Amino acid sequence: MESSMFSGQAGLNYSFNLSDDRELLDAPAGRAKLSPTGFVVLSVVLGFIMTFGFLNNFVVLLLFCKFKKLRTPVNMLLLNISVSDMLVCLFGTTLSFASSIRGRWLLGRSGCSWYGFINSCFGIVSLISLVILSYDRYSTLTVYNKQGINYRKPLLAVGGTWLYSLFWTVPPLLGWSSYGIEGAGTSCSVSWTVQTAQSHAYIICLFTFCLGIPILVMIYCYSRLLWAVKQVGRIRKTAARKREYHILFMVVTTAACYLVCWMPYGVVAMMATFGPPNIISPVASVVPSLLAKSSTVINPLIYILMNKQFYKCFLILFHCGHWSADNGNTSMPSKTTAIQLNRRVYSNTVACADQLSTDALKQCCSANTISTKNTSTVEGKLS
Repeated sequence: MESSMFSGQAGLNYSFNLSDDRELLDAPAGRAKLSPTGFVVLSVVLGFIMTFGFLNNFVVLLLFCKFKKLRTPVNMLLLNISVSDMLVCLFGTTLSFASSIRGRWLLGRSGCSWYGFINSCFGIVSLISLVILSYDRYSTLTVYNKQGINYRKPLLAVGGTWLYSLFWTVPPLLGWSSYGIEGAGTSCSVSWTVQTAQSHAYIICLFTFCLGIPILVMIYCYSRLLWAVKQVGRIRKTAARKREYHILFMVVTTAACYLVCWMPYGVVAMMATFGPPNIISPVASVVPSLLAKSSTVINPLIYILMNKQFYKCFLILFHCGHWSADNGNTSMPSKTTAIQLNRRVYSNTVACADQLSTDALKQCCSANTISTKNTSTVEGKLS
């Protein structure tokens, strides 16, 4: 399959009509590249990611604008993730999609640096927001806090994600490593194949502080979160069991999607940096890159549709139920609630009827007793 997706022409995808007639630094001549069929497949996948990534995150922004109840402090992190993912789809994926259709990079060296910078910046913002969100979930469940609604810390966290991302993505623009062409020649990223001490130092720092440490923090927070839920489950087994399973499912899904989307890209990038030359083929480098880009589609599904608040508002927005925004119920939950209430009302009615019947019976018995006593008294007097 791989051989059918490559062509024998050399350097087609790495020739750029630049003003200075220079090729990109990491565009070696004679390197294998995708065939026309491969570029068609790549264009279709990028088009899918671009379209649904934009739509999913746009729906999230609509929900925030329409429903005030969603504008809670913790949801500011969800909004930050959606904004960064939508910006990636608008300013990053669109460029690689257009280049894949043409089979070559279209914007030259400066456009490549821009593309590599914005994709790295927005991607790191999304990743660090996920890490902060995992810590917030852990601290919310395990640490008792008497304070009311406070937007200061979430807003500082949102600003911190952008500053942290800029701290690690601006240096290649200033000379510490660089941004260059990658994969099939239709997208750009950090120049993984540049064999210099400065480039290697930057890549090691980038993966340590923007991939390795975030993964460790997420593993720690979610493992502690599960441990705390299990402790609650031991105390209230029936009440906490469903919640434990729900949180467990969300944790496993979050961690799995995080690793599936970003770990392959990190492994391939490290192999390209420290492995032998040309060890990574175009297909082997394109697939991890597509997985990383697909996080813009997956993130809203995990953090929005698995959130009951957002799911209720989502049903209202698209008129999937008869729920009123004033009373705070959706069609599906309202049915369940109605059944429970009806059962309660029915049971209460039966109980009240039984109670009334018992009281009436007692009253009748007492009345009969009184009348019997009165009759006996009258009969005694008459006799």
